Amino acid sequence: MPIAQAASGITLTVRHDLAAIEQTWCAFEQTADCSPFQTYDWLSAWQRHIGAHNGVTPAIVLARRGDDILMLLPLAVQGGTFARRLTFLGQDLCDYNAPLLARDFVSAIAPKSFDDLWHEIRALLQATPASRHDSIAFEKMPETIGAQPNPLLCLDVRLNPSGAYETILGTDWEQFYSAKRSSSTRRRDRTKVKRLGELGEVKFVNPEASAELALTLDALVRQKSKSFARMGVANIFERPGYTAFFQELATAPRMRALVHLSRLDVGPSWAAVNLGLTFRNGYYHILASYDDGEVSRFGPGAAHLRELLRYAIARGLKRFDFTIGDEPYKRDWCESEQRLHDYSAAVTWRGWPSAAVSGSWRRVKRAIKQTAPLWNAVVRVRSALAALRSKHVDRDADSS
Repeated sequence: MPIAQAASGITLTVRHDLAAIEQTWCAFEQTADCSPFQTYDWLSAWQRHIGAHNGVTPAIVLARRGDDILMLLPLAVQGGTFARRLTFLGQDLCDYNAPLLARDFVSAIAPKSFDDLWHEIRALLQATPASRHDSIAFEKMPETIGAQPNPLLCLDVRLNPSGAYETILGTDWEQFYSAKRSSSTRRRDRTKVKRLGELGEVKFVNPEASAELALTLDALVRQKSKSFARMGVANIFERPGYTAFFQELATAPRMRALVHLSRLDVGPSWAAVNLGLTFRNGYYHILASYDDGEVSRFGPGAAHLRELLRYAIARGLKRFDFTIGDEPYKRDWCESEQRLHDYSAAVTWRGWPSAAVSGSWRRVKRAIKQTAPLWNAVVRVRSALAALRSKHVDRDADSS
């Protein structure tokens, strides 16, 4: 177990075996400032199903002062034929990437001194064969972790192409709903729900049995896959391990406290499905889908979202986090935006090409996404190409 003594009197260790530090990690996350994406259950499941099959080596850095953990930094090294890259563990499926911080971290390590600690962390990682790397690519780092500033923002960060949105819920659904929606909008919502009711009984369903949870997750995957195809977006469920990862989240008993899977049923139709996370005082909106049949004319996805907001308030949760993404409907509900940040750097000459390409691509992507006419044009072209591909597939199927 590689260990280093930082100049500040902090002991640094790096661990590569997640199972060996499960108890330490789980105990620390109970009191640390973090998001659900830094929990052991989330990241260990990601490593089992996705990371291990893609040559990812965890590199978990623990910073201690005496016996007390001040920070757990969940990093990983992605191997390559030419260069190795340092990232956050599970970076692609974490909407927020950050360290777990002790509640008194900011008083123990002043933001100005974290730069020195970061250099010590880098030196330890490079001195450890399993965590040596040629470039660094950190994505989607929030500005705050709990109430504390994110210490990694001392790096030369750049804004991520997308922001993240959340709303404060209050204690009464009707008051919250009236404050967020005009009377005319609420009237339209009621009309759509009435039209859904003409197709069958409308029910908000929280499945509990493992078999029903698995079937509900299957429905979400099917619906979401169709949505990706319509938008011309790569289907994440076609990537090795991704479906299995979400299946474990949805069905494993130890995930029940973290993962919330729900549906909006309209008669026999599972009109909309959602996978969210409940963590401390917040609900995190992760994956949502809807049936593209007859029910889609009356907004089942929007109706399901309202039920989720009502559910979160009834559970006594204080925040509803829509997570990353600049979809307009999020701004309709939310009063605050959290900016997310990226960092890329070359560490060796082998890492220079990937760091340069990564940094340039993120700048271009942000410029496009933050310029409405350009982004709308990209969306239209992407959808049009998807429609053309669908026509070719249908034509080939008819001729076979």
